[in-house]
Amino acid sequence: MAGARPELKADPVARGILSHHGKIERNVTLLLVLSLLVVTIGGIVEIAPLFYLQNTVEKVAGMRPYTPLELAGRNIYLREGCYNCHSQMIRPFRDEVERYGHYSLAAESMYDHPFQWGSKRTGPDLARVGGRYSNEWQVQHLTDPRSVVPESIMPTYGFLARTDLDMADPAAHLAANRDVGVPYTDEMIADAKADLRAQADPNADTKGLLARYPKAVVADFDGNPQRLTEMDALVAYLQMLGTLVDFSVYQPQENDR
Repeated sequence: MAGARPELKADPVARGILSHHGKIERNVTLLLVLSLLVVTIGGIVEIAPLFYLQNTVEKVAGMRPYTPLELAGRNIYLREGCYNCHSQMIRPFRDEVERYGHYSLAAESMYDHPFQWGSKRTGPDLARVGGRYSNEWQVQHLTDPRSVVPESIMPTYGFLARTDLDMADPAAHLAANRDVGVPYTDEMIADAKADLRAQADPNADTKGLLARYPKAVVADFDGNPQRLTEMDALVAYLQMLGTLVDFSVYQPQENDR
């Protein structure tokens, strides 16, 4: 202890702790057992309360499950790896809020499997991109990114407009999501195929669709009414991002401030 700090020389308790600590570091088995014990205690402290909480995500007015077309578009978004360059998480920092809008709420991703939060941004955050640009702009941007954003390094996705949307059984897709907690009703599942096509047809009867999925954007997204394409689905998904919660009337709970 000749080289010990002066405060340790005067504190026998600290000297005792250090001596036992040395024994633990030199005994691999003891170190492993104690490490597992610490991790177990920490895990119990963090996980156990979740079994007693009625809800771990604040309920927010306006949130709903994805329409069948939006869900198909989200699948394409994941398939093409869009999440690798675009986060969907606005953090509660002034610079992010001023640039992208209100910070992201956990409730906005409560029906995502998996969610698209992150901090990797080769391109801008897309959490609030819905309604910011027209459908035509979105299609042009996906077809030839540099025609609307000259400095863009995004790949081209023009093939989406030439690829028919392959979703033979949207009802089964909704049912699978219900199995993991998304509150799709029997009516939503039964009408999934009709809703899928109706959302991309401005001339269709969309009363049922809009009753089941408020604020759903109905449009011929890709500009080709003769085909239902992957471009229709992807643009439908992008156009709903961040549009469901009305932040002009949103009042956060105390634990959300």
